[in-house]
Amino acid sequence: MKALTVFCGSGPGKEKIYSERAAQLGKAMADRGIALVYGGGRLGLMGIIADAVLAYGGEVYGVIPERLVRAERAHRDCTKLYVVESMTSRKNLMAQISDGFISMPGGLGTLDEMFEMLTWQQLGIMNKPSAILNVAGYWDPLLRMIETAVDKEFIREDRYAKLIVETEIDALLLRMKEEIELLQNS
Repeated sequence: MKALTVFCGSGPGKEKIYSERAAQLGKAMADRGIALVYGGGRLGLMGIIADAVLAYGGEVYGVIPERLVRAERAHRDCTKLYVVESMTSRKNLMAQISDGFISMPGGLGTLDEMFEMLTWQQLGIMNKPSAILNVAGYWDPLLRMIETAVDKEFIREDRYAKLIVETEIDALLLRMKEEIELLQNS
């Protein structure tokens, strides 16, 4: 497991725990030699996780649309900052350079990115694991909605079972590592 994409908010959110967990995940990734691939922003949870990875000697690969660079939202201290044309280009590049995906608390962009990766996985476009770091129950309502879709047979149960959901960082990174190894050996 060399690099993981983390989808998260461009704002810090209402609860302090979101920022704390972003910093903790960044440290845990750097400590394990896992590079961060993320949206390239300097604000919110995005900036916090990038700063933590960098502070602990890790590598950070930001992928940001040109429009957001012009709005002065890019994190200029990234190990490498990829400037792309669009949000679609951003997701494509993140998927190419990452071994898997973690979603932390975030808004519409985070939801979009998370669901696109899950859809690509379902359609066989890519075979990389997706996970949710469920900080302080943030994702509970969404998980209930997905369970309803499974119950109503709009999402296959085996597809939902592939989604890694953890509340603890160490457990999440261990499960991601195991799933990546399993996929690489199959």
